[in-house]
Amino acid sequence: MTRVQSEHLFAEALKYIPGGVNSPVRAFRAVGGQPFFVNHASGCRIRDVDGNELIDYVLTWGPAILGHAHPKIIAAVKAAADHGTSFGIPNPLEVTMAKLICSLVPSVEKVRLTSSGTEACMSAIRLARGFTRRDKIIKFDGCYHGHADSLLVKAGSGALTFGYPDSAGVPPAFTQHTIVLPFNDADAVRAVFAANPGQIAGIIVEPVPGNAGLYLPQPGYLEFLSRMTQEDGALLIFDEVMTGFRLAPGGAQQRFGIKPDLSCFGKVIGGGLPVGAFGGRAEIMDQLAPLGPVYHAGTLNGNPLALAAGLAALKELGVFDGGGKQPMDNAYDRLEKTGAQLESGMRDAAKSAGIPVQFNRCGSMFCAYFTSEPVHHLTDAMKSDRERFKRFFHGMLAEGIYLAPSQFEAGFISTAHSQSDIESTVSAAAKVLRTL
Repeated sequence: MTRVQSEHLFAEALKYIPGGVNSPVRAFRAVGGQPFFVNHASGCRIRDVDGNELIDYVLTWGPAILGHAHPKIIAAVKAAADHGTSFGIPNPLEVTMAKLICSLVPSVEKVRLTSSGTEACMSAIRLARGFTRRDKIIKFDGCYHGHADSLLVKAGSGALTFGYPDSAGVPPAFTQHTIVLPFNDADAVRAVFAANPGQIAGIIVEPVPGNAGLYLPQPGYLEFLSRMTQEDGALLIFDEVMTGFRLAPGGAQQRFGIKPDLSCFGKVIGGGLPVGAFGGRAEIMDQLAPLGPVYHAGTLNGNPLALAAGLAALKELGVFDGGGKQPMDNAYDRLEKTGAQLESGMRDAAKSAGIPVQFNRCGSMFCAYFTSEPVHHLTDAMKSDRERFKRFFHGMLAEGIYLAPSQFEAGFISTAHSQSDIESTVSAAAKVLRTL
């Protein structure tokens, strides 16, 4: 594939944008080479400025659960734009989205909208501290909850990819109350609660961590976290920015049967536009201004274009009919089947090539690690062969398949991925794996 126009654009971008990109993982530093520039996307395919077409498993990092440029989402955004792009005043779509989130997620009684997942997680942490009147927060290494200062400690996503788990510009005092533990390690959690009685405001966790690749909670682990927080008077915060409305209509908490105290959302509820949300028990949420002392605000919170896109996406997924009812379509069943098809094919391709691969999947999220050992947490993930991943990434790119340009990012499947697309992907993987 030739990428003359992308190379020219990147050279220009380097002059005016730090690193030539507006989010670090896009820079291809983890895999080598230069990023390409996209100017068109439709369904499960993207097309770069040089006309090369690729099957996409990044899906704008998760929101495009229906594929790119879904016609009903585009129509909804156009119709909303006819009435104005932003008001800074309450609009009806805010109420519709809030009611829908509360109806789909049983743990959420009230919700506040934001403009990003980062803002949602940052605000949920502040609220947990304000509600409990405690300072300390537990997070898990490799879990990324946005680039808020107090959470950039052993973070995943781009911070992990580039080897800077602690960002410059964050004073030590900002993170002194953040305790970082290994995921899936119950003993470590017990020890911290024992050492800090009555001081833990809450635990924030990705119920299915998707920012160090993808690994799943071991049986009973999420239930254990819920029990520990309840016994201590701390709050359990689920960061469902990735998993919310993707793994099930009610997110990971529906899939695993857990009711956290607070939940953070994003991605799918924006339909490809910037949206976030956090919500939980009414007694906690009512601590937010203007009712309570915990401040949260934002000019673009509840932006009508973003909410129109998100509501159109959720309606198309079949989680509601536009009037508040919840008819269950088979969209999530189809995503599960497509994910299982990809998983089975990739496992067979790796076995045939004699390459050790751990293919972790949960619903329509996945990650392949080049290692012979199971991956349950960040330490396991770091043992994977990243040099082999680099070669695999570029081999798949040459075959017309776009995966995340880092070993430490999850892949995503959309309803637009057909059986034929999966077969093409598996065939390409089998070819590339034989060369590694």
